[in-house]
Amino acid sequence: MGNAGSMDSQHTDLRAHTMPLKLPMPEPGELEERFVIVLNSMNLPPDKARLLRQYDNEKKWELVCDQERFQVKNPPHTYIQKLQGYLDPAVTRKKFRRRVQESTQVLRELEISLRTNYIGWVREFLNEGNKGLDILVDYLSFAQYAVTFNTLPSRRTLKNSRLVSKKDDVHVCIMCLRAIMNYQYGFNMVMSHPHAVNEIALSLNNRNPRTKALVLELLAAVCLVRGGHEIILLAFDNFKEVCGEKQRFEKLMEHFRNEDNNIDFMVACMQFINIVVHSVEDMNFRVHLQYEFTKLGLDEYLDKLKNTESDKLQVQIQAYLDNVFDVGGLLEDAETKNAALERVEELEENISHLTEKLQDTENEAMSKIVELEKQLMQKNKDLDVIREVYKDTSTQVHTLRKMVKEKEEALQRHTHLEKKIHELEKQGSIKIQKKGDGDISILPVVGAAVVSPGTQQLLSASPGTLLEVAGVSTSASPQAPPPPPPPPPPIAAADVPPAPPPPPPPPPVAPPLPGSILPTVIYNPGLAAVKIKKPIKTKFRMPVFNWVALKPNQINGTVFNDIDDEGILEELNVDEFEEMFKTKAQGPAVDISSSRQKVIQKGSNKVTLLEPNRAKNLAITLRKAGKTSEEICKAIQTFDLKTLPVDFVECLMRFLPTENEVKILKQYERDRKPLENLTDEDRFMLQFCKVERLMQRMTIMAFIGNFTESVQIPELIVILALGNYMNSSKRGAVYGFKLQSLDLLLDTKSTDRKQTLLHYIANVIKEKYLEVALFYNELHYVEKAAAVSLDNVLLDVKELQRGMDLTKREHAMHEHNVILKEFINAHEGKLKKLQDDAKISQDAFDEVVKYFGENVKTAPPSVFFPVIVRFVKSYKQAEQDNEMRKKQEQAMMEKLLEQEAMMDQGDKKSPSHKTKRQQQELIAELRRKQVREHRQMYEGKDGAIEDIITVLKTVPFTARTAKRGSRFFCESAHSEEPHY
Repeated sequence: MGNAGSMDSQHTDLRAHTMPLKLPMPEPGELEERFVIVLNSMNLPPDKARLLRQYDNEKKWELVCDQERFQVKNPPHTYIQKLQGYLDPAVTRKKFRRRVQESTQVLRELEISLRTNYIGWVREFLNEGNKGLDILVDYLSFAQYAVTFNTLPSRRTLKNSRLVSKKDDVHVCIMCLRAIMNYQYGFNMVMSHPHAVNEIALSLNNRNPRTKALVLELLAAVCLVRGGHEIILLAFDNFKEVCGEKQRFEKLMEHFRNEDNNIDFMVACMQFINIVVHSVEDMNFRVHLQYEFTKLGLDEYLDKLKNTESDKLQVQIQAYLDNVFDVGGLLEDAETKNAALERVEELEENISHLTEKLQDTENEAMSKIVELEKQLMQKNKDLDVIREVYKDTSTQVHTLRKMVKEKEEALQRHTHLEKKIHELEKQGSIKIQKKGDGDISILPVVGAAVVSPGTQQLLSASPGTLLEVAGVSTSASPQAPPPPPPPPPPIAAADVPPAPPPPPPPPPVAPPLPGSILPTVIYNPGLAAVKIKKPIKTKFRMPVFNWVALKPNQINGTVFNDIDDEGILEELNVDEFEEMFKTKAQGPAVDISSSRQKVIQKGSNKVTLLEPNRAKNLAITLRKAGKTSEEICKAIQTFDLKTLPVDFVECLMRFLPTENEVKILKQYERDRKPLENLTDEDRFMLQFCKVERLMQRMTIMAFIGNFTESVQIPELIVILALGNYMNSSKRGAVYGFKLQSLDLLLDTKSTDRKQTLLHYIANVIKEKYLEVALFYNELHYVEKAAAVSLDNVLLDVKELQRGMDLTKREHAMHEHNVILKEFINAHEGKLKKLQDDAKISQDAFDEVVKYFGENVKTAPPSVFFPVIVRFVKSYKQAEQDNEMRKKQEQAMMEKLLEQEAMMDQGDKKSPSHKTKRQQQELIAELRRKQVREHRQMYEGKDGAIEDIITVLKTVPFTARTAKRGSRFFCESAHSEEPHY
């Protein structure tokens, strides 16, 4: 990749020359060859290399020039020869002094080359011909001979080593090895080298605290890669043997105690101890390593450092303590766990017994319910018979009363006529003559006063005729009609009033006015009036729900008869529904809130005491009601659900004043500030909170209003409402639907095709109708009913009855047969009960089918119940899918928040955006590694070691499972901290 900007001007002597800023572009073939060489030397990932290959020739040439301009021209063997010269044992003391003066500078230049040159240069340095790693490790070993070994091969070597150890050669050697290990290729070579890691660990004997801190940071990073922890422990075993330690890590703890004036070293040391102890998966091994440091006095020393003023050191100490395993606490937890498991087992056994008991109780209750339902059905039948008898009896009583009344009226008329006859007889106007056959004739007296036509008619009538006129028949056979009366005389008798004129005929019935039929009501003969549903205008085009609809004249007596699906739309978030299920390729919805915004802007100069969003939502709710504050509060005090619909009451319950709001409003009123300055919402809230027992009143109103709806089926209401919402503008609203339409809920999918209409309905039921969300628990034996043929059951019962009849006939011919008699006595009652049950089942099924708007002939149990079973199964699956989706969304949200927090932290501590992104990638990778069974190497790109060291400086290492005191401490408890 070249040196980029990291090379200082003092190192320009390593370059043979600097290429001109611009050279003429070669032929395309030559350009492509040089570009491929440069591209291979850059060691880029495939996606980045693919991007560079798409450059035009001009950009490719610029890239080639830049790459060649910044290449170091000193080949690797130049540095190797110089290092070999320092290691030559035959060189004289004077010559060695002269050579070693530039050793540190050579090592620095080598470190820069290893760190900044392209991967090809590094591979050349490490190849079999140069063996640069061996030379570098040998020089590191030579540089620290004087401080590591008590005896050396020769006196000259000891003096030379002492001379080198006073310089920074060891420190720069470690930096060179770190640069090599930053490449995946170099890291594998260092890990497989027999002495490299051992020499790095032995560098802890160096007197420079900076060097020791650098070594510990590098060793800590190696611990976090696959197989690295074991290599580090072997290196410290070698350290113990070489340095004559009694216990492993003894020198490390000695440096930790003695270097208390160098915070950076103490932080690096504490970080290394934390990682080397707690980065292994085996818990027993972790406890063993932890006890090694406990024996070396780490716990006591950390107790002394608890009041340190260094925040960095305190963070690392706390990270170690968070990861520590308290074995006593673990034992206590294990005992507690065993006791808890025993208790759980006991409770599970109790639950099992209670479940069995509950099942028995439910079965017993179901049997009682079935028996009571049988009795109820029988009583209903008896009641229907009694009603029919009562109806017939009432009709007869009415007829008899009418006849009695008619006879009483006829008797009164007869008495009246007899009285008139006697009066005329006394006046001498008539003469009554009895005939031999018992008949009576009335004869007018000659010379008497002129009689009226009515009297003359009366006189000409026989007694039998009089009785007929009175309404009483004198014989069984009808009599001949009387002769017509004579014409009336010109002068009427004064004492007999004329007959009153007949009443006028009733006026004719007015014909119906044209257009008088109301457009919102449909009248069906023998049915209740059905309200015509208005089409719904949606903001977006909605997909069509292809259900099988019921006609208006088919819903009478069904579950859809009393369903108000239009009212439930006010409770649903139809905007969200439209956005979720709209057809694709549509623009944004028409903004209908502009007028509302204007209203809000007009009142912006008024004082508002409520929280802005709450005030805005309250204003929207109040506008829906269209009532004044006084009317609303008065309706609440009188429980008036005609003035306030139950939907508005439920919306208003969300705005019950809080204690803080009541306090603020009352304080405003006590200060005698003008109420006119308040917004409409604040003035309403001020009056609203003055209603006595407000919450109780609102709750009661909601209960009263929802009582009728609570006995309905919210699932069907929501399905009908949403189906009409989707289809209304295209096909018109329907009043009900066939149950087979439930299967189509899975076919109607949202715009993003991620969920179906059934998923949305299940979510609505759970959010708004939680009390019926588990409706399927009340559907007993539906699956069994779906597998049964009712016709076959009824046929089997008939066959049993035929068999019983045959047995009875046989028993009638052989009355002394004991077997037949005992069989009939034992099973006749059972058969009768079985027949009653079959009849009840048939009647109940017929009622249920009709209740759901189906036809008994086209929807037998084998068709009807499987629809219910499929719907319940799909509904349960939709609930599970919704729950899983919510968990995934929550996890994603937590991850995003965590990344944002991490980015904020990175902005404070890292000036480079690139470095911050690398840290985030590394943290994410290390977190994934925590979940795996075995720790794996961070592979896939170079620079892993450098990134690990950078991240460890940013956040402390936290083990996958840690212990604090006697309480478990794991990832879930500290999700805000990065894990590795």
